Amino acid sequence: MDVNVAAAAACAIAGLGVGLTASLAFRWSEREQARSRAGAPPYDSPLPSGVDTVLSVLRSCAIVLGEGDDVVKASSSAYAMGLVRGGRLAVDEILQLARTTRRDGEIRQVDLDLPKPGLTRPGGDPFAVSVRVAPLGSRLVLVLAEDLTEARRIEAVRRDFVANVSHELKTPVGALALLSEAVLDASDDPEAVRRFAGRMQIESTRLTSLVQEIIDLSRVQDDQELPDPEPVSVDELVAEAVDRSRHQAAAKHITMACGGTAGLWLHGNRGQLAAALGNLVENAVNYSTPRTRVAIAARTVAGVDDKGYADGTVLVELSVSDQGIGISEKDRERIFERFYRVDPARSRATGGTGLGLSIVKHVAASHGGTVAVWSVEGQGSTFTLRLPAGEPPAESADAPAGSAHTPGTAHTPGTADTTGTAPDGAPETTRSRPQGSRTDQEPASASLPAPEVLP
Repeated sequence: MDVNVAAAAACAIAGLGVGLTASLAFRWSEREQARSRAGAPPYDSPLPSGVDTVLSVLRSCAIVLGEGDDVVKASSSAYAMGLVRGGRLAVDEILQLARTTRRDGEIRQVDLDLPKPGLTRPGGDPFAVSVRVAPLGSRLVLVLAEDLTEARRIEAVRRDFVANVSHELKTPVGALALLSEAVLDASDDPEAVRRFAGRMQIESTRLTSLVQEIIDLSRVQDDQELPDPEPVSVDELVAEAVDRSRHQAAAKHITMACGGTAGLWLHGNRGQLAAALGNLVENAVNYSTPRTRVAIAARTVAGVDDKGYADGTVLVELSVSDQGIGISEKDRERIFERFYRVDPARSRATGGTGLGLSIVKHVAASHGGTVAVWSVEGQGSTFTLRLPAGEPPAESADAPAGSAHTPGTAHTPGTADTTGTAPDGAPETTRSRPQGSRTDQEPASASLPAPEVLP
């Protein structure tokens, strides 16, 4: 009997304990829910009030370290730059700065070159960061890091540009100074004066061309909107480019053939587009061997997106092909750099400045297009401009499509015949073909592999 009473009493006590525990848990849960509804956090934030908001609007990536060097707060850019991995600061140099700052409370700043995140091989191109470390209260340390890679690249480009311009200007200026002295010394020799004066004209022309191309490059490489955009006839651009190089082509007995689709239009700055196409044609003539052909063709192609699918846009493709010396693979990667020359000796002989293709690249980019190159050493090159197609002006929209160059017509510089007759000894070039044939629809290098688009 006593055993049953004791057991019942034990059960009653246990039930009472469970009931009290459940009641306390229920009351605690209600209290926490009430605090949440009132906006009070259940735990205190490790960051001082307002710091989280300030860090979220900073342009620099921000990292807050706790007492044990654990990452309390980090912006998404800190993870993207590889500064934080697995909740810890991944860069030892920055971690040592943070520990030193925690000890003495001093603000420190340092510039570091760090490997790019994701690189597994040593010796990869680093990216530059400016790191500033400061105490945040008595327990926390704030690390701010700003990526300076792009600023460093722009600074290096400007420094190289100034150095190259100085070098290029020094050559004709120095030559003019020497020639002027020679003219003074030969004042009693009319023949020598005429010879030196001719050389001075050549050097002054080279200097004028260099200065003008520097001005053109400075204009087209700005990120500003196109100045004076207007409808531009492709036929007129081709005719102007051919006329610009007509005398050089005639001197080398080079046939200039124009073909493709007539009546195409672009929308942009006429001066910039004329300079770009003129530079390509002039380079083709300068780097072609005598008694060969330079072909300029225009057509429309469908635009594609980054994945190679048609995006519904229409592009005008202008190709300039030559049968010259060609460009090696290593040079193709650099020919659009400022002042880069494939053949410096030939460039000096033709008066080239090394800026023409750089101008072409910037003009294409500013008009929403691209420039590509295909080339084989000893066989020739094809440069291709692809630009968004434009609409003709309203007054010419109803007029029949005209052409400054008849599709399939060869222009032989130095002769009145433009029906395809090549100069003596030169191979016969393009004959007139019915419009719509392969020659009318594709540039002269259509049978060659597609051009490689450079970055």
